[in-house]
Amino acid sequence: MKKEEVILNMKKECLVAVVRAENKEQGEKIIDAIIAGGINFIEITMTVPGAVDIIKAMCEKYASNKDVVIGAGTVLDPETARAVILAGAQYVVSPGLNPATITLCNRYRIPMLPGVLSPTEAIQALELGCDVIKIFPGNLVGPSAISSFKGPLPQAEFMPSGGVDVPNVADWIKAGACAVGTGSSLTKGASKGDFAAVTAKAQEFVKAVAAARA
Repeated sequence: MKKEEVILNMKKECLVAVVRAENKEQGEKIIDAIIAGGINFIEITMTVPGAVDIIKAMCEKYASNKDVVIGAGTVLDPETARAVILAGAQYVVSPGLNPATITLCNRYRIPMLPGVLSPTEAIQALELGCDVIKIFPGNLVGPSAISSFKGPLPQAEFMPSGGVDVPNVADWIKAGACAVGTGSSLTKGASKGDFAAVTAKAQEFVKAVAAARA
């Protein structure tokens, strides 16, 4: 999938599932449960043991499903970015802004979503060629941050991550977010081995987003 298609589909889907897990087996079960619930954009964080291997395995497993898009999160440097791209990641997300990582992703035409929390960082991200900018941690600023950023930067596209849950996802979307990232609230059931709860929560998110956009 080309870079433009990934970005277009991300905006269309509007939901990115952030996956953190204790091990590879749990991580793969969480991903399967999320996809079963209707969320197709999966962000596997580098804090998961064996994350690169999980990315490779999930890319292979869902290769025939063109709706599923596997990406990598918590990417802090260009070396890690290159590793996940080689494993098949179709987009890269970071909690911060690292110009060298963005440059590496641009070289291979992979969307890179850097984390920002100030207009200065957002402007830098735009100058470096980022199409979607991650607001992180979203729970520190709230949905009003989107309109505040878009005041001076109407051309920018923002995706909040951190603190996004079913009750407030509509607030983020109506504030102007082009997509939202959600993690702990989505995958909470996995800690007890209840992957059906993860699927159910994913379905709730899908319905909430559809309602907000309607």
